[in-house]
Amino acid sequence: MTALHCDVAFIGAGSGLEIVSQAVSHGLSVAVIEEGPFGGTCLNRGCIPSKMLIHSADVALTIAGASQFGINARIEGVDWNKIIERASVGIDQDARNIEEALERAPNVTVFPGSGRFRAPGELQVGDDVIHAGQFVIAAGGRPHVPEIRGLDSVPYMTSDQALRLPAQPKSLLIVGGGFIAAELAHFFGALGTDVTLVVRAARLLRHEDDEVSERFTSIFSRRFRVLLDSNVIELGPEGDQIRARVRTGEEITDVLTDSLLFATSRVPNTDLLEVANAGVELDDRGYVKTDEYLQTNVPGTWALGDIVGRYELKHSANLEASYVAHNLLNPEDRLPVDYSAMPHAIFSSPQVASVGETERELREQNRPYLVSTYPYDQAAFGANIEDHDGFFKVLADPETREILGCHVLGTHASILIQEAINAMHARSGVAGITGSIYIHPAMPEIVQRAFGSLSEPHHHHA
Repeated sequence: MTALHCDVAFIGAGSGLEIVSQAVSHGLSVAVIEEGPFGGTCLNRGCIPSKMLIHSADVALTIAGASQFGINARIEGVDWNKIIERASVGIDQDARNIEEALERAPNVTVFPGSGRFRAPGELQVGDDVIHAGQFVIAAGGRPHVPEIRGLDSVPYMTSDQALRLPAQPKSLLIVGGGFIAAELAHFFGALGTDVTLVVRAARLLRHEDDEVSERFTSIFSRRFRVLLDSNVIELGPEGDQIRARVRTGEEITDVLTDSLLFATSRVPNTDLLEVANAGVELDDRGYVKTDEYLQTNVPGTWALGDIVGRYELKHSANLEASYVAHNLLNPEDRLPVDYSAMPHAIFSSPQVASVGETERELREQNRPYLVSTYPYDQAAFGANIEDHDGFFKVLADPETREILGCHVLGTHASILIQEAINAMHARSGVAGITGSIYIHPAMPEIVQRAFGSLSEPHHHHA
């Protein structure tokens, strides 16, 4: 067993890499521990490959809906291998490039493999033991698979495997009702797979604003078989297929499927790292607890990204990495993380995007607010593209006109919401949007019209 002494050890080669180059430029010796592939969840198993796959699904839906624009078109076939290779070959090369660049970098030692803490300041990776003055824990999380009777008798997958299936399934049962389930249902379904969703909650995307969640559930129920308030209670083989026994209230239904996908939740990798041996405190969900500077209870041990569990988003992890870099390298001038106006988007069809408070949260806080829900098709461009389901929702303070939240469902929601995010960061309020000049008849007019239509709330959503 060999020992290495370094200034900083980085566990995880995803967003934590944002800090490595800065540490090296400050003359620090660095160890990077990663079991691979390099680049983290986003590059290899998350946002990058999934959005490349989803674009193929978006193209398929565009072709399927072409007739409403006077275009007669049809899909002749799906080249599944090309779709998967497009989203994997370049990414695999990027991961290799990251690893090779780290191995060439001065003052950096790369340890391919998984690590586990043996004691505070001491991490074992295979036969090597790393002693570091400071640690940055950025080891992410992994999909959670619930315990179900008969699970060990059938094949199943999580999002980790779903992005690289060697063949397109004819039918797919997705267990889950969050954003991963929504995106993958859209991907497989748009390309011709018969999709069934089993959702424990009364609606899909239950953490979104209620209007968004209700409308999204209605749209998806038109596209797919959606079993709400339901649980898979038993699994078993049925010839070449999988039989899932689903309970909905008092009713039991058997669903036959070629493939089974769990998209229920994710769990942090803190147990695999055995962080308790380092004296690092965890919360009741198993995530690393940090202070406002992202330092753990152990001085010199930092954490960021999914393993912290504050926002399990790549852009949040990148933000946190920038703060850890500053705070680690400038101990006399530490800055608390500013999470204000942290947005997210769901790249399904329809798209969903959100920033700030939901209407439900404002009601729970007994906070007064103004609200506007503006339909896409009441603006010229929305009608032009025949999006009759989409809407842009705004929540604002009635006195200060501060933007409290924005929630979008529809075409290019992830793009349209950026204006609201920027206005919230600039603290320009509602006037920052309504006072601007918008191109007519471009799509962002929907945003301005939504902000210009604010009024007192007239009804509540369940």
